[in-house]
Amino acid sequence: MPATNATDTLGYYRTHGSLTEPGRFAGDFAKLPSELPDLCRFIQGVVLHSDWAAAYGVQGGAALSRDTLAVVRRMALVEAAGAGSLPPARRTPGTCRDFALMLCSLLRERAVPARVRCGFATYFPANPFEDHWVCEYWKIGDGRWALADAQLDELQRRHLRVAFDTTDLPPATFLNAGEAWTAWRAGKAEAAAFGHGSSTGAWFLRINLMRDLFALRKQEMSPWDSWRSATSESTVLDDAALAACDLIAEATRQADGRALDLACEPPPWA
Repeated sequence: MPATNATDTLGYYRTHGSLTEPGRFAGDFAKLPSELPDLCRFIQGVVLHSDWAAAYGVQGGAALSRDTLAVVRRMALVEAAGAGSLPPARRTPGTCRDFALMLCSLLRERAVPARVRCGFATYFPANPFEDHWVCEYWKIGDGRWALADAQLDELQRRHLRVAFDTTDLPPATFLNAGEAWTAWRAGKAEAAAFGHGSSTGAWFLRINLMRDLFALRKQEMSPWDSWRSATSESTVLDDAALAACDLIAEATRQADGRALDLACEPPPWA
């Protein structure tokens, strides 16, 4: 793991991991505009969120793949579909994680420190804090980390009545998993408010805490990321699990480098 001072942390997130490496498509990435809104529009033109398919007139959304793809694999599919901005029916299916991963790749290719974050958004109707992934990037002019949600195009912003800047999310519109865990443990929010659809509670907070930790290590998709197969027994958090999660939350909230060195065990359903 890299050193944990601020300079080395920025350097670490300036370079690709295995999933963000564009491979032979680096030249295509270089031809794209560099402004963040333009990069988001490019992604929105080649990726279709499977849960939103019907809103774009695409039938059979439930059957579309939700698999997270390495950027080089996705771009090969985009190339096969005709490249450029694609009509919805020809876009490659994915989820919010794919939008975040693509933006992270595009920014790293431009030497901008960027990382995928797992947590909870407040602008979806399913839960007060809905399971979601965004891209966090270093805003050089301001000397701070900022959040961008590349998934939210004009159609989705209109549907969700989102009026804020989706390339620099305002405070509290998205909580990374460490912030969410800490808010629950401090009694500032109910565990049942956090989740993915009907799957909610402290155990789901733990899921995203682990996923965020691995994403900070450039493992945006991990073999154990199979929470849908969790048994009822594995969703119970004992004192040891709570203490371990407290440590992870402390290390990942600001993600200043400590998360890169933190040892942890995978969830019990892995």
